[in-house]
Order: sequence, then structure tokens, then C-alpha cells
Amino acid sequence: MTSTVAVSGIGGPRLTLGFDRFDRLDLDRHLAVHGRLRAPELDDIVRMCEQVDLRGRGGAGFPFARKLMAVAARVNYPTSDQTALLPGEKGNERGSCEDVVIVVNGAEGEPGSSKDKVLLGRAPHLVLDGAQIAASALGTQRIVVAVEDDEAARSVRAAISERRMPARVVRLTERFISGESGAVVRAINGEVPIPPGVKVRASDSGVDGYPTLLSNTETFAQLAVLVSLGPDLYASAGTEDEPGTTMLTIGGTQVVEAPLGTPLQTVLDHCQVPPSPGVLVGGYHGMWLDPAGVSRAVLSRAGMRRVGGTVGAGIILPLTRGTCPLGEVTRIASYLAAQSAGQCGPCRLGLPDVVRSLNALTEGAGTVEDVRRAAGIGRGRGACTHPDGTARFVLSAMEAFAADIDAHRWGGGCGLSTYGVMPLPVPTGSEGRVAIDWSRCDGHGLCAYIVPELIQLDRYGFPVVLGTDIPSWMEKDVQKAVAMCPALALRVVEGVPGVSSRR
Repeated sequence: MTSTVAVSGIGGPRLTLGFDRFDRLDLDRHLAVHGRLRAPELDDIVRMCEQVDLRGRGGAGFPFARKLMAVAARVNYPTSDQTALLPGEKGNERGSCEDVVIVVNGAEGEPGSSKDKVLLGRAPHLVLDGAQIAASALGTQRIVVAVEDDEAARSVRAAISERRMPARVVRLTERFISGESGAVVRAINGEVPIPPGVKVRASDSGVDGYPTLLSNTETFAQLAVLVSLGPDLYASAGTEDEPGTTMLTIGGTQVVEAPLGTPLQTVLDHCQVPPSPGVLVGGYHGMWLDPAGVSRAVLSRAGMRRVGGTVGAGIILPLTRGTCPLGEVTRIASYLAAQSAGQCGPCRLGLPDVVRSLNALTEGAGTVEDVRRAAGIGRGRGACTHPDGTARFVLSAMEAFAADIDAHRWGGGCGLSTYGVMPLPVPTGSEGRVAIDWSRCDGHGLCAYIVPELIQLDRYGFPVVLGTDIPSWMEKDVQKAVAMCPALALRVVEGVPGVSSRR
């Protein structure tokens, strides 16, 4: 819930302007704080975006001007000598073109991320300003806001009603991969909300097959701020190469707006984060930084690259002292493996192998090379970016936590328990795991043949179960394996592996 997230800023507020006075900016408060914005022509918007190098804030960092031009190239959008008007102004609006759709991607299914929910919940009109600026430039009135959070959905619907604008809200399933652009388009189209498996640019064919401008929530809010301030004033914050501010979620509980170019340690100090054995930057598809890397990291694309990190979607997760680093990495990798759409070998078989290699390393039986080999298989060949992102997360941990890994390899463990401090979704009670009743199992091996992703046989022919939740795409295969087990030893249990009655 956004109401439980603390919001603050370093330097002057832009996206969070007015947050010190209002819990939520309705239309009147928004107009009082941000003013009425005129929507420039497409060429002017492209020029402004290029001047400040406005990039998407959803993780990929794609230039927003190129997205605009790619969509414009697909249609003959209406032109006018008049500037389109936003809510609160009087005048003639530009005609609409139903061949273009604007999609605000408010999917934030990754644990530990709250910045977009905060913007949609507290400053929905700023986001809608940005969406309407883009829509007016492209000559369309079709705007879709895709969200996962109930509070954000209510806030956006209220804002749309206040503006009396022809936009709609689409609720998404809260899942790690649901924010991928293809998955969002499929969800809006009423299809299964997973990545399509083949690369289809939304600018070519998106919602209902129309050219679609799809970008992250913060990106549209940044566009509104850019148009409001103008390129020169917008560039007064940030660095020369990367102007502006960015929104960050720290530890899953604090959202901070900070100028690009701010040292990472400054942000952590601002949030009163104690010294940490490692900090994950960019979320669960990001990279780990050790304390030395944290001390040199700067919040910009170039600054993070220099220390082997990434800004990504602005998710920063410090690891709490006292928990086992390798255990936390294994726990998150298990979650990511279960979040797969199961469309390709790198996900179906590659990610479970990564988890197995991490389990072996944690127990002192495996090696770092085993983990690297498992993570490297299939890289660049997945149906979406999920296997590559997971591999990046795991491989960076091998460098950042080398000392802890050595303790596991040579000492059988680091002496610390895994407390599960890294954020994961709260279990709903519907999750299940495969378990074996060892009083019945006779090593028949049929289960490993039916669900090799979750079960493999040891050298004696007995099953070794991967300790992850059952992915949704494997539920039918698991039910088949349970039903066909000759010894009735295979079970599905809730929460943790163990012996339980079959369900």
C-alpha cells in the first residue's frame, strides 16, 4: 500500500512537488501546484526529449523520443496550427486518431518497488498530464493505464473522472513478469498476461493491433515536468549528460526523489540505512554491489556502469547484516524460477538448474563455476528477458559475496541463518510445493520423467526435489505426476516441503 511508504526527496521536489502538503493531489490541487500545461506539437516534444535525453524509467532506459517517432512513423497523425489543450483550459482540441493507443505501464509486480504506486496514488494527474501530452501530439484520445495495485487503480479512476477524459484503467495480475511490455499489451487485449515469446514492438502492433506508445508511469510524469519546466530548467538538476531527477524505492519501504548524479551512499544515508554487506541495485534483475562498489556508485547510467551496477527501475535493496547472503540469493533465485512463464528452455530447465547449483553451493557441495555454468546456459536465447535478468542477479552475487561463498565452500556454511529479509510477495495460501513421502518412495523415477524441471534423480535413482513454489504453467504436469506415482509417494503441500495429505 502506498500509504505505508515514506516519501522524501534530496534537493528540490519535482515529481513529488506538493507531497509535503497533500496526501493526494486532486485536480484542483494539481493545477495549483503544477499549473495548466499546454501540449506542444510532436516535433517540439521530440526536440525537448532529445535535448535532455529523456529515457524510460521502467528499467530498459530506452530513449522516449525514439518511441514517439516510431509510433508517429506508423500513422498519419492529424496536424494543426493550434496547440492542444489539457483539462482546465478552454479552446478547440485537436482531432483524434483512433490508430494510436497510449499505454501507461503501471505494472509494478517486482517485490521491493513502490515508486510508481506512489505516483499513481498521490500524483495521478501528473502522470495523466504526460499521457495526454503524448496523446495530443500523436492525435489520439485513446489512453490506457495498466495497474496492479487496488489503491493506485482507485486513485487513477478518480482522476480520470475529475478530468472527464476518455481513458480507461486495466487491472493486471500482480506477478514479476507482468510488467514486461508484451505482457502488458496482452493483458489489455484480454490474453494471457505473459510475454508473447517473440519480439513484437508495441509501436508496430500493440493494443488491439494498433501502434502503441507504451512507457512506464514515471516516464510520463517526467514528460509532464519537462514540458512544464522547459528543457533548460529541467536540466538544472542532474548531470550534464543525464539531466533531471529520478524516483527510487529503498528497501521496499521508502521512496526518494533524487537528482541523477547523486552518490548512492548519499541516498542510503538520507534513508538512514546502516552499513550493509551488499546492496542490490536495479531490483531482482539487477546487480549486487559490495561495500566498496556502493561507496563509489553514482545514480546515473554511466555512474552505475563504472561499478558494475545499474539504475534499472530504481529499486535499491540493501542486505541486512546478520542474515546469510548466499541463502538470501538462493531464496530470491527460487522465487524467480517459479515466476517464469515457462515458454522456453532457458526458463523451464535453465532457471531450476541455477537454483540447484546455488543449493549445492550453499551446502558446500558445489562450486562457483557450477553456478556460472548453469546461469550461462541459454543466455540471450530466452523467449523474454527473464532468464537473462535472473542470471545477471545470480552472477553478480558470486562477485559481491565471494568471502561468504568461500565460507560455505570450505567451512560448510557461514554460521548465519537465512532470515528472509529480502522482500517477497506475501503468500496467498494458494502456493504449493512438491514433496516426497519417503516412507512410500521406492525410487521408481517416473516423477522425474514427467516434471524434470522440479525433480531430478540422484545417483541411486531416488528423486531430489527442487524447493521452489510450483509455477502456474507446471500445475497440470505436477498433478499428472502425483496421480501417476506408483507408490503414492508424491505430494503437493502448502508453504514448505514436507509430508502432507494429497490435495
